[in-house]
Formats: sequence, structure tokens, C-alpha cells
Amino acid sequence: MAAPGTKGKKAAPKKLEPSRKVKRQKEKENLEKLQNAIDQLDPKNPDLKKFADLPLCEPTASGLRASHYEVMTDIQRAAIPLALKGRDILGAAKTGSGKTLAFLVPVLEKLYRAQWTEYDGLGALIISPTRELAIQIFEVLRKIGRHHYFSAGLVIGGKSLKEEAERLGRMNILVCTPGRMLQHLDQTANFDVNNLQILVLDEADRIMDMGFQQAVDALIEHLPKSRQTLLFSATQSKRVSDLARLSLKDPEYVSVHEAAPTATPATLQQHYIVTPLHEKLDTLWGFLRSNLKSKILVFLSSGKQVRFVYESFRRMQPGIPLLHLHGRQKQIARMEITNRFAAAKYSCLFATDVVARGIDFPAVDWVIQVDCPEDADTYIHRVGRTARYESKGRAVLFLLPSEEEGFLKRLEHKKVPIQRVHVREKKKKSIKNELQSLCFQFADVKYLGQKAFISYVRSVYLQKDKEVFKFDALDLDTFAESLGLPGTPQIKFQKGEDVKRLKNMPRALLSSDDESDSDGAGKKKEQVKTKYQKLAERQNQDVLSSHYRKLVEDDNQQDGEEDDFLPVKRVLEGDAELDAAAGGSGAPEEKPKVVKLGKTELVIDSHRREKLLKSKKKLAKYMEKGQKLVFDDEGNAHPIYELQNEEEFHREGPVDELRKRFLETETEKVKEADIEDKEIAKKRLKEKRLKRKLREREEMGLLAGPAPAGAQLAVDGEGSDGEQEDPLALLRSLPIAGGGGRDSGSERSYSESESEEEKPKKRKWFQKDESSDEEGGDRKNKKRKGGKVIEMGQEPTTLEDLEALATGLLED
Repeated sequence: MAAPGTKGKKAAPKKLEPSRKVKRQKEKENLEKLQNAIDQLDPKNPDLKKFADLPLCEPTASGLRASHYEVMTDIQRAAIPLALKGRDILGAAKTGSGKTLAFLVPVLEKLYRAQWTEYDGLGALIISPTRELAIQIFEVLRKIGRHHYFSAGLVIGGKSLKEEAERLGRMNILVCTPGRMLQHLDQTANFDVNNLQILVLDEADRIMDMGFQQAVDALIEHLPKSRQTLLFSATQSKRVSDLARLSLKDPEYVSVHEAAPTATPATLQQHYIVTPLHEKLDTLWGFLRSNLKSKILVFLSSGKQVRFVYESFRRMQPGIPLLHLHGRQKQIARMEITNRFAAAKYSCLFATDVVARGIDFPAVDWVIQVDCPEDADTYIHRVGRTARYESKGRAVLFLLPSEEEGFLKRLEHKKVPIQRVHVREKKKKSIKNELQSLCFQFADVKYLGQKAFISYVRSVYLQKDKEVFKFDALDLDTFAESLGLPGTPQIKFQKGEDVKRLKNMPRALLSSDDESDSDGAGKKKEQVKTKYQKLAERQNQDVLSSHYRKLVEDDNQQDGEEDDFLPVKRVLEGDAELDAAAGGSGAPEEKPKVVKLGKTELVIDSHRREKLLKSKKKLAKYMEKGQKLVFDDEGNAHPIYELQNEEEFHREGPVDELRKRFLETETEKVKEADIEDKEIAKKRLKEKRLKRKLREREEMGLLAGPAPAGAQLAVDGEGSDGEQEDPLALLRSLPIAGGGGRDSGSERSYSESESEEEKPKKRKWFQKDESSDEEGGDRKNKKRKGGKVIEMGQEPTTLEDLEALATGLLED
């Protein structure tokens, strides 16, 4: 609506154009000043100590101030000025020295000076070897780039590929892992990287060497060569082949700590323990029990070992919260565990090398390496999870006696100071029995123990450094026993495999049997072949083989014509393998299957042999004959008694000792059998007496009928409520007619009619019978019943005396 007083008049047009022009002119002038300041910047100026001393744009400077970054570290002072000038950099610095900001600040400045927008596509690509490190880099980027208008994305896998592909086209900065990024470059149609300005490789030595070589080479082919490249790591690679693959142009090598006396932080205390293989878990358990109020990070060589140690220790409850992290977990679970350990005050995290590089866990007190790392560089990265940013930390390495000499040489060559310590005897405790009990009670723990055993032994076998990792020195039987396993698992080894390539092979190429984690050893899945492909490979099917090859060649020609219409970006190696397998000429010959039947091995090299496996009757002649058994009287089976050979008999020891040992064992057996027989005899005697008492009461007419089935008499002087009763109470309760100071017609018992005061007091053995004295008789002890006197030698005290008394009364 128009303002009051302006009715009938046209509103004056707003003057927006001059303000836009002024604003653009001002931005242009600021960019020119910023560029001039960068051109005049001296990278070796010692006065550059704070971020405010650098020629940075206002959005970046304000983001650094809001994130409380003010003073630069050594690697930042050396790398950022060179990167601002557009130079390629090879940066090497100790762990925890702030390498992340050393490449994120140049990335933001590069795109800001180029006035990058969402319509310009991808401008910066940051590659990380692990998902956890990529997430950490992305969080730092969000903090310092909060005032910029760039769009940033995180591509690490674990989510829908389609959802990520829809957003990639609008991203200016991408933080990713190599495998997932290569998948988008191959499959996402509208993803364009031709305008890329800067490429960053964090932990470059790991990306270039371990498992990512093929993925990185294929990824570099998609990127333009006219770009700036930054490589950062704690252990940098200087190989010319790596630099040539990345198309680096006169790179500047920045190593601020190369002249330092040690390759690790000075605030880090490093120790190692020499322990046998079967005592590793005992030592680890004792360490955890002694450091309950600490934050501990424990490294193991494979995911199977992580799961076994976590599941067994969790059930044994050491008294400290336990967590575990490995590459086979879902992405949501990995993020949750990482956040929980970062926020915890006291906790223990069992992990693989998936968190060995770059991850910033705050306030880690101890880094424990239960398994020896494959090289000194991996050791440096592992211990770098503690003592970060000039804080204190401690690290302990477990070494086998066979690994001590070789690995200490590797550490000395890398300028790593380490001292040997000994475990106190009081702190040692064997947990073998507890592990055996867990493996017996829980089948999943036993399964994980077997997998942990296999993965560790296989990793040692595949290591290249045979001076450190000596497979023949391992006591496998004792090691399996220390894990609680009932026996030593059998292992099949592959020769000629590269452990680094196997440990970092993509998940799709790993088989389920050999999977350990993203850093664990694995092998490529066997190619699935159709029925017609198997027929085509047979040598005796010439007609069908040639016919099928002709069909396959026609299909390949048609596919090639379609490829001309819609070209693909890269041809996968697996396609060539499939074509060779379909044609039959390029497919490798399959080895015949061997089946073990006892001690004999049956080679399945024909269709008849396969049918033979289905027939139990035909397989019987290949099987071992069983042992004949005999059943005793109790139904227990035992082998037929056979005489022992004279030589075997003499091996067992002297005859006198054997005779003495035999007599001792048989004597013990006889004693045990005697005790059992006596107990059975007592029980039978008691039952016989009870039956006799019941029968007598029935005859006397005291029971209305036969005793009910559930009725029982108390045994051994116990009542129905478990209280002690008088064994003579049954006969004392019998009704007595006549005198004795009672009414003749009453039939009351002692327990029913008389109180405790009315009951006759028991006479002691030295008291005389008053009734006999009054009558003047010489009888020692008399009882009156209906006018008749019954003589007794002494007062009845036993069950037999009372029975005789009752019988005399009833006869009258």
C-alpha cells in the first residue's frame, strides 16, 4: 500500500543500482588489496605467529576468532603462507600439531579470492583415508567457515548413493574417502570436476601406499592437472613415483620437526613390555584393573580380535566402561561410539587402525598397543592419539621376545625414544580359566575366539618384515589355549599376498570368511559362473564351447556399439575378467576339489565322484573303521579290554610304583563305595522301621484305614516343619485307660490332656521309687494300670522298652 499523502502520485523508484555498484566496487578493491598483500607476503618471516598477522579475508578471520584459534603452530606458520601463494606443498609434522587448519585455511582463501559460487561446481576436494577422520575434518571446516557462503558436503559411504548424487552437483567443497568418491566419479552422470581448484590429501602416505593406490590413481585421472595440491601427514613420503602420479609442480617440502631430536611429542612417555604371546591378554587385564580411572585406547591388529576381547572382557567386568570400534560396524554405530569415547571421562576403547590416524580424542591418558604395528610409521600414528597439543600422555607397546630386537631397530631409525618396563608380579593374574568358561557357556564367544586366533596368525604370516614378524617362533597351541579355545584351529595360508593391499581392500572384494575390518586382511571373492560358462570351459564340449563363444563375441560387439552412443568414464577391471571367463580362453583352470575322509583324501575330479559323495554306502569303504565297544551292567560303554604291550608297560614306570598307585586308587574307590553302601543301608533300615510302625498302628485300630499315600512319618527326629521332635512321642500319645491318678474313662494323652505341671517328673538315676517305699515292697520300679502291677527292671528309655510296655497293657 502507498504511504499517506501520496495518493494519486507515482512512487519514486528506489535507487538500488548505485548501491550495488558501490558494493561490488568495494569488494573488488578488497580482493585487490588482499591479493597484493599475499604477493608481498614473506613465507619465512619470523614475525608471523598469529592468524591475525596473515593476509586473510574477513569471513575466514572472523571464523577463526569465533572458534578460538589465535596462535599458529609450527606447521601452520610454515605451510599456510606458501599455500596462500598457490604453491604445492608436502607437509610433515608430528601428530597433534594442527595440520588440519594448515590446509583448511588455504582452501577457504583460494575459493574466496576466486569468488566461487554454487554455479561454478566443485572447487576443493579433501581426501581422507578413514570415515572418522573425514567427519572430524568436516566439523572443523564448519566451525572456521561459518561466515562463508560456500556449500560443503561429506561423502564417506554408509548412506544412500542416490541421495548423495542428487546433492553433489551443488557442492563447492567436498570432504570424502577415496572409495566412495571414485564410485561417484564413475556412476554419477552430472558430477563435474573439471573446474577443481585445489586438492588436499590428508594422511597422504597412507593413501598413496596402503590399499588405496588403485582408487587414487583412477581418481586422479578424472581431475584436471591445472590445480593446487596439498599433501599432509605425520610421516610424509618423498618418493618421486608418488609425486609424479599426483602431477605436483615444484612442491615445497615443509617439515618443521625434521630437525627435532624425536619424531614423537616431547610430552609423550613411551614404554614397552616383553611378554609371551599367551600372556598378552593376562597383562592387558591386569593393566585395566590397575587403571580404572583413566581414558585408555587399546589397539589390536584386526576387527575379529577387537570383537573377541571386547565381548569376553565385557562379561568379565573389569570395572571400567568398555567400547569397541572397527571397520565392519555400521556408520551410525561408528559415529556413536566415537562420540561416546570422546565425551567420556573414564573409558577403554578397543580399536583397529581405523582410528590410528588424525582422530582427535580429547584427554587420552594411555595408548596400549597389544599387537606389534606393521612398521614404525604406524607406531608413530598410534601413539599420536595421546599427548596432543603439548598435553601429557603415556604409551605402552607389547612385544614378543622374537619381535623385540627387530622392531626396536625400526624405532631407533625413526628417532623414537622408548624404554623397557617390567610388569609387577603382584599385578599378574591368569584369566585363562575365565576365558575357557566363557567359551564353554557362550558359543558366540568361542566362535569369535577362533576367528581372532586365525586373523592374528594370518596377519603375522602375511607381514613383509620377516626380521620382526617371525611366524615360526609362535607357539600356536599355547596361544589358542590362552584364548580359552578347546583346540587349535586349522588355518589355510595364501602365499605371495601383499598385507597392506589385503588390509585395505574395498569391502566388496573381501570374502565373508576372511573379513576382519576395513584395515583387516581379506581376499577377493570367487567369480560366480553360470551353468553355460562352466559348460563352455570344458575341453570335451567343443561344439557348445565354440557356439557359446560366438554368442558372447556378438554380445560384446553390440555392447561396444552402445558404448559409442553413451560412453562410460572408466572401464572396470572386472569386466575384462568376466569376458575372459565367458570365452573360456582367459579363465584360469579350476583345481579339483579334495574331500578328507578320515586319514584318506578323496579327489573329486568327475561327475561320478560327486555322486559318490551322496551315497553313504559307497563312502563306507573310504571311512576309517570305528572301535568296538562293550556295554557294562549299568549301560556305560567302554572299549574291549586288551593286554598292554610289554614296552608300553615299562614306559609307565617301575612295577612297585605302579602297584602302589593302583592300590591307592582302588582303596579310594572302595572307601567311596563303602560310604555309599552304608548310607543306602541306613536309609533302607529307617524305611523298614517306619513301615513296621504304621502296620502296628493299623492293627491297634488307631488309624481309621490305611495311611494315605501322601502321609509320611518324621524321620531322624524331625517334624514336618523341620523342627526336632521326640522319637518316642508317637507311643506316648497312645491312650491309657485306668488309674495312675487319671480318670478311668478318659483317653487323653500326655500331649492333649495334661499340662506341663501335671506331667510326671522324670526321676534321676539316684532317686528312689516313692510308691514302692510306701507299700513296703522290695520292687525297684512299678507301674499301675487298672489295678494290675507290672514289674520293670528300669524306667523305659528306648523304643523297644516302650513297645514291650504297650504290648503288656494291650494284652490285659
